[in-house]
Amino acid sequence: MNTTLPLLLCDFYKTVHSEQYPKGVTKLVSYFTPRMSRIENEDKLIVFGVQAFIKQYLIEYFNENFFQKDKNDILEEYNRILTYTLGEGTYQEEKISKLYELGYLPLEIKAIAEGTRVPVKVPMIEISNTHPEFAWLVNTIETLMSCSLWHSMISANVGYNYRMIVNKYYQISVEDNISRARALGDFSMRGQESLESATRSSAAFCLSFLNTATVPSILFLEHYYNCDCTKEPVAFGSISTEHSVMCSNTAVDGDEITMLRRLLNEIYPNHSFSMVSDSYDYWNLVNHILVECKEDILNHNGTLLIRGDSGDPVKIITETVFRLWDIFGGSMNSKGYKVLDPHIKAIYGDSITPQRAVEIFDILIQHGFSCNNVALGVGSFSMQCLEQDDKLNPFTRDTFGIAVKATYAEIENTPYMIFKNPKTDTAKFKKSQQGLCRVFLEESGKISYEDGFDKYTFPKDKVNLLETVFKNGKMVKEYSLSEIRNRLHAKTGGF
Repeated sequence: MNTTLPLLLCDFYKTVHSEQYPKGVTKLVSYFTPRMSRIENEDKLIVFGVQAFIKQYLIEYFNENFFQKDKNDILEEYNRILTYTLGEGTYQEEKISKLYELGYLPLEIKAIAEGTRVPVKVPMIEISNTHPEFAWLVNTIETLMSCSLWHSMISANVGYNYRMIVNKYYQISVEDNISRARALGDFSMRGQESLESATRSSAAFCLSFLNTATVPSILFLEHYYNCDCTKEPVAFGSISTEHSVMCSNTAVDGDEITMLRRLLNEIYPNHSFSMVSDSYDYWNLVNHILVECKEDILNHNGTLLIRGDSGDPVKIITETVFRLWDIFGGSMNSKGYKVLDPHIKAIYGDSITPQRAVEIFDILIQHGFSCNNVALGVGSFSMQCLEQDDKLNPFTRDTFGIAVKATYAEIENTPYMIFKNPKTDTAKFKKSQQGLCRVFLEESGKISYEDGFDKYTFPKDKVNLLETVFKNGKMVKEYSLSEIRNRLHAKTGGF
């Protein structure tokens, strides 16, 4: 699929809309908008992924698989697919030929700065054509844009919401100089729909946290968001065992103690690592094996993280902290909470929902323990689903009613307002904007918008948060990862 013609990366019906628009149309403007929220008490969506989408598809992909290919090969493939799927004479080849001869993608994309939390109903992205013969291109890219962005934005929201939980409980119980960004990590890669979905989702989660098990997310952020893991904290992985490691060594050694001591003294004498500990008998390992290896652990130049992987995560990890305190002790921090000896810690990966995170932190605080005694992991379940009111609500494009809708056209230099307002849509969330839109900050600081403008009435002297980021095949404005993180967390104490 990585060599498919970019103009075939769409729904079938997009390939024939150029003939269906009014004759003489020279301008089309559409807006990408989250129209509603199906999540209780969540009415904002984080802008993220726009820059990556533009660079990956509108620049790199279009150049490599369209503008830099042989024209005859392109037309032959385009005709082959559409003739044998839609039927001969149902589409126009000429538009493809003209675009190729133009030599660049004649589109302008404006967007609210990435890392901004945008209220539902406010347009996030504006797409328009810059050449009068290519108005049809505006909504042709809708499908590709939508499927590339909605999950990234929702995963950014997921990470942000976990970060708000961490900020709240760390403020109560954890020293202020300890990073909130290292409290949770993304463990979702194996449970995502695809490699691309896993990569984009983890990159979005990393707007709020530094820990991920998804290696490609770091490369993604470096490539598309102007960062460098050798020079700044893009994200970090962790050293960990898995069941195949633990079970194969136990099969050879006849016990788990030998492997634990080898990890501490031979393999990672100067590095922190986590060890999955429930391959056989979790509480035997905690209550007996750790006691036998106490001196090895205390002499280890790093932290051993004991990882449960089955049972009730809340009970497992909180009771592990209590038992580790009994075995290894620790100290009291300046806020009056117990902190385990730095050589030992508890971790639970993959199963920590927002509700479980809150419950774990509540129990720790109630028992006088600092919340940084544990490291928590977020798996694919929480990246793709939210438990709310005892119901499971999967995340989809419709979670925030995301859609790209045309709202303005020019036909033979005459402006036309375009809008939809279905009478059967009783909730009225499908009602679109009309005309050109301006996004701005109200005096209260709330992001709002006004619509109904045309090219003559648009208030060009007023601030518009929709800024040009792409025009005629080139990036016009870019953001770095650090800029996006700082913008997202500016009002909550910083990244």
